[in-house]
Order: sequence, then structure tokens, then C-alpha cells
Amino acid sequence: MLEQLRDNLQAVFKNLRGQGKITEQNIALALRDVRRTLLEADVNYGVARSFIDAVKEKALGEKVLTSITPGQQVIRIIHEEMVHLLGEAQVPLKLDGLPPAMIMVVGLQGSGKTTFAAKLAKQLKSSGKRPLLVAADIYRPAAVEQLQILGERSDVPVYREDSRDVLRICRNALAQARNSDVNVLIFDTAGRLHIDDAMMEELSAIHRELKPRELLFVADGMIGQDAVNAAKAFNARLDITGIVLTKMDGDTRGGAALSIRSVTGKPIKYISAGETTEDLEAFYPERFAGRILGKGDVLSLVEKAQEAFDEKEAEKLEKKLRKNSFDLHDFRDQLKMLKKMGPLSSLMDMIPGAAKLKNAEIDEKQFLRTAAILDSMTREEKSRPEIINAGRRRRIAAGSGTQVSDVNRLLNQFEQMKKMMKQMNRMKLSKQALQKMKNMPWN
Repeated sequence: MLEQLRDNLQAVFKNLRGQGKITEQNIALALRDVRRTLLEADVNYGVARSFIDAVKEKALGEKVLTSITPGQQVIRIIHEEMVHLLGEAQVPLKLDGLPPAMIMVVGLQGSGKTTFAAKLAKQLKSSGKRPLLVAADIYRPAAVEQLQILGERSDVPVYREDSRDVLRICRNALAQARNSDVNVLIFDTAGRLHIDDAMMEELSAIHRELKPRELLFVADGMIGQDAVNAAKAFNARLDITGIVLTKMDGDTRGGAALSIRSVTGKPIKYISAGETTEDLEAFYPERFAGRILGKGDVLSLVEKAQEAFDEKEAEKLEKKLRKNSFDLHDFRDQLKMLKKMGPLSSLMDMIPGAAKLKNAEIDEKQFLRTAAILDSMTREEKSRPEIINAGRRRRIAAGSGTQVSDVNRLLNQFEQMKKMMKQMNRMKLSKQALQKMKNMPWN
């Protein structure tokens, strides 16, 4: 996520840290490079200029110039201003009041509205809500079927009708929700390839009819300033309440993330970086700024781990580790849980300093190869890895479509993980631990 922007900024910061003394001249040179980096990342010109002006004003203060670590001070100021640019604090969804709370999802076609709606529904259900997805896109071919499939994967019901009257579909969905235990309605509305009056009028009519508490604009993070301009146009007509940035795991330059809040005045509420229904994160400006500046995002990493790892299973695992009975069955379960945390590349973004590991290749397909090798083993082999001799390794490799060297590598990794987890068997990711981490001076 935002790899190019992060790498370019890191190069600027390296030069700053190398300065024995900070002067107005080298601050000006550094900020010129930062400005160029922001513009290359497709940040809005006016936003980039205001950002640089704010950083320069603070960086030229006497306390910075006379500081023992002036380079670090300038970097701290850049971090503070970036947090300010992104919105200061996380803004949650407004779901209070009489149920059902209604969320209207809008955006251009291809931005990822339907996928986001399903991801949001699954996340809300996991938090104890009872959502209902509403198929209100009657124009895009297979839009209703796509939502139906995603709803089934997320175990969330979908309201659909064979009707060409969008307002009728929305009214009937609301009536059904009021007569059931549904307390959140998520409307997946139609988009277009570009903004036109017909689409805007339809969305305005739905908005007037429903009066939703949340009107979320879904922006494709890969298209930079085009996404910002679209968000500005939608906000002018519909007065959106929040923004969702999708496809943040793609080849994106990051300009939309750094510009869209400043241009629209509306908070970014979610970012999506992955294909599965689990790949959705609430947006925290300070954490996101940390990722951009290479500081990582430890809190989000811990929260993802808490969501993925079951406490009862963790207790069973701890008992096994104490008895030294951790086997390949458990190894398989741990890999499944790790996979639930999201793409490895996204997890690496959250680890402080991991972005500097240029030569570390993140191979998502390794999960599939590992699973195939483990599935080719017998139950006895998983329970007693020590019996896997050369002949068994050849058979496992042939059955999984891999090489004997791959089997050897997996068994070595298992032994390393076994030793590591034995050392960490007393560490638990509790709510108290998370609270302590929040109070730590990570910056």
C-alpha cells in the first residue's frame, strides 16, 4: 500500500537525518523534495502547497533549529501535519437512533461499491449487528447476482426484487426490515462510468426518500485525482457523510488518500485493501500516516490478530505448547488464522521498519503450496512429524505437486515456529494488553 510514496519520503528523511545541523536552506531543499514526491503521488496541487507551507512554518521555529535532533523534529512535524491533513481522528459510523439504521453506498461504476457493501455487512454482523443488504443497482449486468453471492459468503441476507423501480425496492426493503429483527440496512446503489444527471437525480430521490444516517462515497484509490474530483461532485449534489477508499492494495500512488478529505471536507471512514470480505479496515488518520512514513501500524496489526485468533483455541494451543505437543495439525490451524488477517503485503505495511526489507519477497501463493503439502500428509504424519522420512517426503511432494525441497522447507519452518511459540506461550493478546499498547509512545 502506497509503496512508492513511502519509499520516496524515506529517501528524503534519510537525507534529513544525515544533516548535522538543520538550516533554513536544507529545510527548504527537503520540503521541495517532499512537495515533488506528493505531486508525483497525484496529490492535489493546492493540498500539497498548503501542506508544505504548514510544515515550513513550524519547521523554521527556533526550537527545531536549535534541537539536538533537528532532522527528527522536522519528520515529526511532517507526521503531525499529515495526520491533520487526513482528518485528525477516526470517525465511526452513525448507527444510533431508532432502528433500522440506513447506510446508502454510492460511487462510480467499477469503484468497488458492491464488494464494499458486503464487507461492511460482514463486519457489522461480527460486531453484533443484524444487517440486511439491499440490491438497489438494477442497471449493471449481474450486479444483483454479485451482491447475492457476496451476501451468502458473508452469511448476510440480501433483499432483491425483479423490479425496475428503485424507489419501490428501497421502500419494500425498509418495510421488511421494520417487520423483522434487522437493525442495519445497507443500500447498494447504481453507479455509472461517469457522472451524469440521470444517475444523480435517482440517487437524490433515494436519499430524499430514505433519509439515511450515512451516505458513503466509495472512491477507487487507483485513479488518484479522478477519484477526488468524483467525490467532490457527489458531495456537491448529495452531501455525503463519509468516504471509503478501495483497491488500496493495488498499484496506487496514494494521492486520493491524501487529497480527498481536504478537498471534500468529509472524513475517510474505511479503507479496503484486498479481495476477501475480511479485507476492510476502519480508517485511523494517525495510523495511516504512520504507514506512509514507514512507522508501521502496530495497533491495527494487534486488532487484526485479535479478530483472527479465537481465545478458546488460543488456550488449547497454550496447553499444547506447555506439554510440548504442538504438531502439524496445529501448524495448519495457525496458518489459516494468519491468512484470515489479510494479505501478507498489507500486514508487512503495519510492521515498523518492515518496508525497508527490499529483498523480502511476499509470496501469497506460498499459503496454497503449504496447504497442499499439509493436505498430502496422513493424520499420523501430522501428529508425529518425526516419522516423515525420505520416502514419505517424496510421496508428500508428489501428492501436493511440489518438490521434496518444498517439503523439507516446510518441516524446517514448523520446527522454527514450534520453538518460537514455545518461547511466547505466556504472551496473550488481551484487551488489557491492547490498551497498554495504545498508551505506549510508538512515535
